[in-house]
Amino acid sequence: MKTTAVDRLLREAAPHELLAVLRAVLTAGWDAQAVELLLADYGMTELQPVADLPYSREPMPVHGTVAGAAFAGQQVTFETTARTVAAYVPVSVRGDRLGVLAVSFAAAPDPAVQFELSRIAEALAHELLVAGRDTDLYLQAQRTSRLTLAAEMQWQLLPGRSCTRPEFALGGQLEPAYAVHGDSFDWSATARSLAVTLVNGMGHGVDAATVTHLAVNALRNARRAGVPLTVQAELTDQALHGHYDGREYVTALLLQLDLVTGALDVVDTGSPRVWLLRDGDARRVSFDEQLPLGAFGDTDYVTQRLQVNPGDRLVFVSDGVYDAIGPTGDLYGDSGLADTVIDTAELTAAQVPGAVLADLALRRAAAGTTDDAMVVCLDWFGPDPSRNTAPSNGG
Repeated sequence: MKTTAVDRLLREAAPHELLAVLRAVLTAGWDAQAVELLLADYGMTELQPVADLPYSREPMPVHGTVAGAAFAGQQVTFETTARTVAAYVPVSVRGDRLGVLAVSFAAAPDPAVQFELSRIAEALAHELLVAGRDTDLYLQAQRTSRLTLAAEMQWQLLPGRSCTRPEFALGGQLEPAYAVHGDSFDWSATARSLAVTLVNGMGHGVDAATVTHLAVNALRNARRAGVPLTVQAELTDQALHGHYDGREYVTALLLQLDLVTGALDVVDTGSPRVWLLRDGDARRVSFDEQLPLGAFGDTDYVTQRLQVNPGDRLVFVSDGVYDAIGPTGDLYGDSGLADTVIDTAELTAAQVPGAVLADLALRRAAAGTTDDAMVVCLDWFGPDPSRNTAPSNGG
């Protein structure tokens, strides 16, 4: 059966029957002996098999497994046993890594079949995103334990956990994955620009998640109205102050990157902080911190500019990362973060947040600290030469 026919069957399948339809197609028409879908959990450390009943199957670690290597490296990998050859195919859409499709055969599939499996896995990824609107099956499969209510709110707020285009690559992660409360990130791209927002809501639990929700949606509302970055901040400041009267607020970093010139406009309202990796050297980039969003409701914000070069990497961290205290009493942001940014230079943007947070977890465990933490990584590769980026007559 051709891949286009498989695509059509997936589009026509009921949301909860995607795997059943794909399993029937691959076993009947492709001589597959077994088909499983493994979805990455919220911590991005385990791959959970999709099953009719949640929590009824044992997860597979990402680290140290062939399936995990396929997920981390985003390439097809194989595992040979006495009777079968299992192909593990990344299930990703526009750089957002969802999991792995595991297909077992009697013998290793030839390159043409491998290529078709990759196309099918990509089609499956698209359908999984759409199906998530109508069924909880795949969201439940991502969980190795129950989320707190605040974490449920925060994960549903995110645009994804990674994104790639010819001009840039993005990756983000929140920890503790099953109990995060105040940290969040958002992004949106057009043909010419990329907007990235990083928010840290004050407080704990549902209170922190609630003020963060209001802030992110106020920022989205302003951004979608097409107003400048400073006005986005001012409208959000007014919205939060109008609701909380200054009792609750958020610190945030608002960024807009010109994907042609590399000019990065920034509004910094106190957090997160930024590290720049350029030519093998990592350094902290400091901006003038302005008042938090919602503190007074009438703050006038100003934009600052950083010129980003092709090949640059920006790593954004919340105070849960920067201010974490290690076992010797030193701040991670002062002693360890620059080294970690350099040590992870060969990883993709999608892999960096997990690597930074894993290193942080070792330090926090020794010190007994538990504040939530956010890491977002942005790589800018330069303008896409295939795009016509000349300005219109209207500028």
